[in-house]
Amino acid sequence: MRPEDLQLLTTPGTVAVSGDLVLVSITTPDLDSNTYRGGLHRVFPDGTTTPWTHGDRDNAQRISPDGRLVAFLRVSGKSKPQIYVAPVDGGEPRRLTDLPLGAGAPVWSPDSSRLAFVARVPEAGRYGTADDGPEAEAPRRITRLDYRVDDVGFLADRRPRLHVVDLDGAVSDVTDGSFDVSDPAWLDSETLVFVAPRDLGAVETLHSSLYTVPASGGSVSLLVGGAGEVSMPFVAGSSLYYLGTEFTGIDAVARNHGLWKAPLDGSAEPVRLTDVETVDVERLSGQPVADASGVLLVVRNRGALELQRIPFDGGPGEVLVGGSQAVKFFATDGNSVVAVVSTPDIPGQVLFVESGVRTAFSSVEARRVVELNGSASDGYPVHGWLVLPDGDGPHPVVLAVHGGPFMYHSWGFFDEAQVYASAGYAVVLPNPRGSAGYGQAHGQAVIGKFGTVDVDDVLSLLDVALAREDTDSERVGVMGGSYGGFMTSWLSAHHGERFRAAWSERAVNAWDSFSGSSDIGYFFADAYCGTDPEAQRAMSPLTYAEKINLPFAVVHSEQDWRCPLEQAQRMFVALKRRGVETEMLIFPGEGHELTRSGQPRHRKQRFDAVLEWWGRYLNC
Repeated sequence: MRPEDLQLLTTPGTVAVSGDLVLVSITTPDLDSNTYRGGLHRVFPDGTTTPWTHGDRDNAQRISPDGRLVAFLRVSGKSKPQIYVAPVDGGEPRRLTDLPLGAGAPVWSPDSSRLAFVARVPEAGRYGTADDGPEAEAPRRITRLDYRVDDVGFLADRRPRLHVVDLDGAVSDVTDGSFDVSDPAWLDSETLVFVAPRDLGAVETLHSSLYTVPASGGSVSLLVGGAGEVSMPFVAGSSLYYLGTEFTGIDAVARNHGLWKAPLDGSAEPVRLTDVETVDVERLSGQPVADASGVLLVVRNRGALELQRIPFDGGPGEVLVGGSQAVKFFATDGNSVVAVVSTPDIPGQVLFVESGVRTAFSSVEARRVVELNGSASDGYPVHGWLVLPDGDGPHPVVLAVHGGPFMYHSWGFFDEAQVYASAGYAVVLPNPRGSAGYGQAHGQAVIGKFGTVDVDDVLSLLDVALAREDTDSERVGVMGGSYGGFMTSWLSAHHGERFRAAWSERAVNAWDSFSGSSDIGYFFADAYCGTDPEAQRAMSPLTYAEKINLPFAVVHSEQDWRCPLEQAQRMFVALKRRGVETEMLIFPGEGHELTRSGQPRHRKQRFDAVLEWWGRYLNC
């Protein structure tokens, strides 16, 4: 896969099913228009497909309970997403919303008469509601720590509200914007349940709860007080189910999400149905749903994303889709189950679970992926993958550490590793302690210990890869983004002799300034590193910048509010003043998610820059 091959990747996303109607959204990067394109496609049981809509970008499709209509989000050009509906038997889609900041994913009422959704509502005069530009807006008065978030921006002047729209396009506000709302669901045709911060966000909190409100608006009532973070509620039978974690204070990091159950009337305490240590539900794979036998959801398991069915009263899950693959989305109508599945060589396929029929979309030739296993110096098992170029080698090696740290490399298609392997590099993908999908204790092993057991795991897996005859231990580079950027900076300072060069991207380099500049800094640094300034300093790569002597690329997005630009600037200046061979690459207009959802041209330009960098230092 070459950088320009980005535009050859057609990736299926959300899926909806009702009887023999299966609709999947597809997305393709368009380098010419510098945007993403893709409509809804119908997938037939024999695996054939046909376009169903022809919008610039349509997704979040939902088929009405009566099976007559499909609601979905449409983005036209660079406009904001709006809700459209179309008959299932064909016809021109009809727009229901026209909101200045766009609408969130639609949720059908049980009687198919209305749709609930969340949308941010701007203050008058802000975000395009006045003719003057942003520079003419009044100053923002900020009184809370949770005042902005990456890829959204400032929050208090565009609070999300719960809305309902009928099929004539009449939109009504259900909440008033005095507190945040998310994840709406219908308890019945007249009542909505939604997620909001504990005590409706009276003070900053990482805890959230479930509340109810009449669909016509009115008083909000607490239904379930969350033990930690709650999300994705839904009704099945006479019970309410949702995903949640458990913690106190700010200790929210590296917590497994589990399935919970509560009575609809709030008459009893909720019960966790999945094991807290071993079961971690992947929320990025979509809303859990029920069929006749249990609740379907996706579980992280050693790099696999497994579709499992959890019994209604709890217990071990039945694996419906497992093995060396990643379930990215799924849906059921109670009778049939359809999933979007990614494998090491294919970005996405639509899988009919019962029949095993798969539908693949256009892709690129992929390089071989090999699973790696070994042991760290303390005997702890290490696990990951090696993506190999063509030929016998020995190949130069790039060690690529993922972000998070409570995330993972997976069995799914990874465009970055494929680009580097196609250019001739063997790519090592470790899941060290701190990663998700290996048990909650594995994820929490780095709390207060950054730069210890995680480093041991990463280097131990690298040694497993370098013991092969097709890898070259004399030509090794290290790279990563976010936590992976932190690890790149740390390894360059403490183990620089093992690498020829480093590519540190959107990194955390200094916890002291991160605490005050990151959107999550006010709790994340303390939760992972503790509150002692000296302990935070000891776990900051910038503290050891004088030990970095290898060629070092500092790469960042200008509008990254998760790991702000100052983290890059401080490292760049420290290295440049010492005379280290270093350069800084800054992407305008991008946030923390550049490599995954940034502008297509920037993603290609970044690939070009990465390959130029490794060509300079690893191909000699």
